[in-house]
Amino acid sequence: KSRAMRELIEYVAKSLVHDPDAVKVTEVEQDGNFIIQLEVADEDKGRIIGKQGRVAQAMRVLLRVAAIKQGTRAMLEIL
Repeated sequence: KSRAMRELIEYVAKSLVHDPDAVKVTEVEQDGNFIIQLEVADEDKGRIIGKQGRVAQAMRVLLRVAAIKQGTRAMLEIL
């Protein structure tokens, strides 16, 4: 279930950053909910967060929709 969500976030993140090799996506399950943790190079954090957090918010919406389709809940943490 969570693999597709992790791959979605990884694909979007790698498409946005200058250093795709530094993108690391991990998942943690907590009480039946998934927490997708995204790590990027320090210089790419601004690209992932976006102006006023818009990119991060859009990624969270995508993740929420993907989770709902799979009958679960998921959160995105940017580390």
